[in-house]
Amino acid sequence: MTSLKRSFEADPYASNIASKVFVRSTKSGKVQKITRELYLRQDIPCSSKICTSCLRNAPQDANGNVASFVLSEQPAGTTRFPAGHYLVPDTNAFLNAMDLFEQKSGFYDVIVLQTVLEELRNRSLPLYNRLIGLTKSEDKHFYVFFNEFRLETYTVREKGETINDRNDRAIRTAVQWYGSHLQTASKHSGRTKACPAVVMLSDDKENFRKATTAGLSACSLKDYVSGLEDATRLLDMISVSQRGQDSRELAAEQLYPNYYSMSKMMTGIHTKTLHQGTFNVSPFNYLEGSVRVPAFDKSLLILGRENSNRAVQDDVVVVEVLPKALWKASSTKIIEEEMLNKNENADTEEGEGESVVTEQERRALQEEVKRTHGKNLQGRPQPTARVVGIIRRNWRQYVGHVDSTSSFKVNQSRRQQTVFLIPMDKRVPKIRLRTRQVDELVGKRVLVTIDSWDHDSRYPVGHFVRSLGGLETKEAETEALLLEHEVQYRPFPKSVLDCLPQQGHDWRVPSDLSDQGWVGRKDLRDKLICSIDPVGCQDIDDALHARLLPNGNLEIGVHIADVSHFVKPNNAMDSEASARGTTVYLVDKRIDMLPMLLGTDLCSLKPHVERYAFSTLWEITKDADIVDSTFTKSVIRSREAFSYEQAQSRIDDEAQTDELTQGMRALLMISRKLKQKRMEAGALNLASPEVRVQTESETSDPVDVKTKELLDTNSLVEEFMLLANISVAGKIYESFPQTALLRRHAPPPRTNFEELTNQLKVKKDLELRSESSGALADSLDRCIDPREPFFNTLVRIMATRCMMSAEYFCSGTQSYPEFRHYGLASEIYTHFTSPIRRYADLVAHRQLAAAIGYEQLDISLHSKAKLEGVCKNINVRHRNAQMAGRASIEYYVGQALKGRVIDEEGFVMKVFSNGFVVFVPRFGIEGVIRLTDLATPEPENVFNAEEYVLEISGSIKVRIELFQKVVVRISDIKEASTGKRKIKLELVRR
Repeated sequence: MTSLKRSFEADPYASNIASKVFVRSTKSGKVQKITRELYLRQDIPCSSKICTSCLRNAPQDANGNVASFVLSEQPAGTTRFPAGHYLVPDTNAFLNAMDLFEQKSGFYDVIVLQTVLEELRNRSLPLYNRLIGLTKSEDKHFYVFFNEFRLETYTVREKGETINDRNDRAIRTAVQWYGSHLQTASKHSGRTKACPAVVMLSDDKENFRKATTAGLSACSLKDYVSGLEDATRLLDMISVSQRGQDSRELAAEQLYPNYYSMSKMMTGIHTKTLHQGTFNVSPFNYLEGSVRVPAFDKSLLILGRENSNRAVQDDVVVVEVLPKALWKASSTKIIEEEMLNKNENADTEEGEGESVVTEQERRALQEEVKRTHGKNLQGRPQPTARVVGIIRRNWRQYVGHVDSTSSFKVNQSRRQQTVFLIPMDKRVPKIRLRTRQVDELVGKRVLVTIDSWDHDSRYPVGHFVRSLGGLETKEAETEALLLEHEVQYRPFPKSVLDCLPQQGHDWRVPSDLSDQGWVGRKDLRDKLICSIDPVGCQDIDDALHARLLPNGNLEIGVHIADVSHFVKPNNAMDSEASARGTTVYLVDKRIDMLPMLLGTDLCSLKPHVERYAFSTLWEITKDADIVDSTFTKSVIRSREAFSYEQAQSRIDDEAQTDELTQGMRALLMISRKLKQKRMEAGALNLASPEVRVQTESETSDPVDVKTKELLDTNSLVEEFMLLANISVAGKIYESFPQTALLRRHAPPPRTNFEELTNQLKVKKDLELRSESSGALADSLDRCIDPREPFFNTLVRIMATRCMMSAEYFCSGTQSYPEFRHYGLASEIYTHFTSPIRRYADLVAHRQLAAAIGYEQLDISLHSKAKLEGVCKNINVRHRNAQMAGRASIEYYVGQALKGRVIDEEGFVMKVFSNGFVVFVPRFGIEGVIRLTDLATPEPENVFNAEEYVLEISGSIKVRIELFQKVVVRISDIKEASTGKRKIKLELVRR
């Protein structure tokens, strides 16, 4: 889109009016001209507390109040600006050094120009959101100045001037105006102290030159940071490209191919000669990647560094399929970077003395190709491709540790060294860092950002952000896993807490039934309601009741915390909950989606207190057929808060004959029939390894690990939550067919089950059918080994990993057949039953309230585009929360086993040519046993890929087969590659 601006210099009466003319092409190829009028004002304040004139003239809100001024009266000074200063960064300063602006040791009183903010939004939405977060911070004093609407700072684009040059000139104009404006304000206020400087922050050489020529105060990032007290640490946080440290020799060797141009990639995708997808790296072979694309049933293989061509895990890439003669099989060998590329020198100049593939990597790849060239396990060629371009870099901040062996220079006088950062995520390559703090960073968990990965550098280059603490310390490791999975864990800001009820913990349901809070609500306080949750649960989302009706049917109610009463659309609390998406449960803590006052008190359906709820009521026959459904806002009073164990004990105790217990027994009876109906409809009964870590109450140190025991009461709660979610999904879709927030589970491609199907056929002569969820459920039931009861569970765990992930979506984006939830065998589904901990449920509550006429639906929930954005975010947050929870369990299991040696039964889940993977049910863990772990040097072996057998001979004679039961010795080690304490498995006997 081209922007044209015209001046009104010829019209003296139009000096406060300007216009923008946009010329753009439509989808049909026509050219469209759009004119937008700009009304320039003089009452947009500078927001400096020095200035009284702006305070007098500033616009007022409906109540006659003026927004508080942001910029300090006495901003901090430096050696260069002793009287204090305000910073005015350009766009590149934020693009390359956002980490600096978030530091507490500097970068206060920052003027964010509208020009810069809009340009940043167009170039990086994540950085834009981080900057918006800084403008909301009450401590940092970041002020957004709308220079494009202030008469004195509005800048007309000159003839022949580029957009970038015009924007740079607009920044200089704003800096010049601020400087003269504050000087005038200081004189008028009688200020005796010197006026603070207004400093432009830029690494653009031409912009910097023009600013200094015009007599403006300007600094480069490096020069400015060098004058701060914490300069040594902060200098490491400047992007390498901004420090000038990544300059390349003209004669440097090009290690990787150049990327295709964007136009060539788009043309190739359109003509289907190129394909777009997300790059994934194998957890067992760092030289093997894959990209799933619609045109192929199986993921495309990406083998070797040259073909991956600088793609990093989760990047959106464009790939070109190689000729069939070059198609290969997926790897049958464990290849780990730390085993092949030890003691590399990070100070080797990029392109000088290094190659894209080391000799060790080349040999490993050649051996693998010889072993598997041209065929996969089913005897067909596997499509293989190479990366030819990047559509979107999904780089994030990475946690790792500094490889102390990566630099051979002695640190003298705090000179910079180049070292390798080894990420915790093995799928991410080493990152080159230049730092003055090597001695302080070795042995610490470190947070870094990738800046670039040029074609003449073997590894990406990044910069230091901050140290999290010592390796293996509980605080550092917990923060590391939260950062690795992008969990938002900062305290709730004041703007969010201000949305809470002023009564705090003293809030009560109004006793007067004529109160506004009772309007539209049903009084269900007489119902014998109880909740059933895990031990220690505080955020009680749901409760249930059942009672016998005169006609012999049952009235069953599911009552859900009415969170939407407290969290209104589009306020600060709603925005924060939407951004967080979900509560994250770790072993030792909970990262809440909502402030604790709501989550564990006012919304929580605690016993013996009245609470607002959203109730789903059914009339159900004793054969579990639904006669009628009703949805209503309500007031309830739960009688008891049971744990699963307590509820099971009460149901099983024949001496208990009270109405509440009878109701629980009725719930259990109906839940069994509901489950039977689901299974008959084709619902899947899958499995995942679940363990519970017992911790010491005061220190949260792990003391034991136990497998989770599932009781009938677990299933009782699950069945009625499923029924409520299905019922609500139908209701909100009926009312809002284009914008209902639903949840779908796509059927897996048949190719996902090919390997498991072949494994079961070869090893157990069992047939696994996957043409439908019902066929899969039936065949899983038949996958049994009379000699080994756990075998069926093992197969279900492996089948779960072949599935697609369920996802939230907006109903208007899919056709009705695509709504189906494959795993539940349900035509339609949503999440409604956990609004305290899931934002999706909160949206469903608002839609259901509108569907039953309780209140009007907020306009934002009528927008398909906005709901798509919400769904995209909560899908990511839900997945990240799951992974963070699993990582927490893995860490605490390792800590629980620290210093202990235990022999335990396990099962072989995967066989490679140089090792095998063993799953240990007792602890819910799996680990790799390499041949080098059995004997040194690596013993001779014969790998039969078709039979999934590894025959080991020489110094040790062992035969390893898929699904085989083995005994392993479990101990703990500190993994050199990631710095994490990990479980080590050793084969004891088979």
